[in-house]
Amino acid sequence: MANAKPDDLVDEIDVIRDRLADTVDALIDRSNPKNVARRSLADLKAHFVDETGSPRLETIAPLVGGALAVVAGIVVLRRFLR
Repeated sequence: MANAKPDDLVDEIDVIRDRLADTVDALIDRSNPKNVARRSLADLKAHFVDETGSPRLETIAPLVGGALAVVAGIVVLRRFLR
C-alpha cells in the first residue's frame, strides 16, 4: 500500500465505509426491541408448534402434566392443612 494512489485509497475507504454502514444497520435492526420481541415469540412458538402448524405434543404434554401435578399438589396440601 506504500505505492497506492490517492484515488485507490479513497475507493478503498468508500468500500470500508459502506461495509461498516451495513454492519451498523444490521446491528440496529437486530437490537430493535420490536424485532427482539418478534424473534423471541417465534422461538417460543417453534417449541410448541411445528412448521406445518400442528401442535408438538412431545413438548406440550410434559408441560401440561407438570402444571396438573402442581395444581394437584396444591389441592392436596390445602386439604391436609385445613
